[in-house]
Amino acid sequence: MKQTALAAFRNFVEPVFKRPEFVQTAALCVRQGKKGPEVLLVTSLDSKRWIVPKGWPMEGKSLAQAALQEAWEEAGVQGAVDEYPVGSYGYQKTVKGGIPVTCRCSVYRIDVTTLAEEYPERARRRRSWMRVNEAAKAVEEPELKAVIRALA
Repeated sequence: MKQTALAAFRNFVEPVFKRPEFVQTAALCVRQGKKGPEVLLVTSLDSKRWIVPKGWPMEGKSLAQAALQEAWEEAGVQGAVDEYPVGSYGYQKTVKGGIPVTCRCSVYRIDVTTLAEEYPERARRRRSWMRVNEAAKAVEEPELKAVIRALA
């Protein structure tokens, strides 16, 4: 009897109190280095930790096209993007008003063809090319680490 009540609570009541995940898009910017693939990471605006370029969906663009746009704005990247995600990861973000929300980022691989010196967020972020294992160690999110390591 207790098991049935617990199952009912978990199936019907608990979901009402959970916030849905917000959808974001992320760019896994890749180039071929002398010793294998390299990943371009950028610093976040607030904590300055290493991340991949990411952002919100954009009206009139697919998630892949939005990822390419974020890569341009945050890292000066131009390149070819695949319309199919190579993975996803979740993370906590604090939005206006200090409210924490969970975001789920679909990750799109971008094969970098051009890296501009001038781009919209140049003064606000640092960027760095890293080998796959180094990049995986530099980011915090476990699921993003796995997406990056899959390049090896």
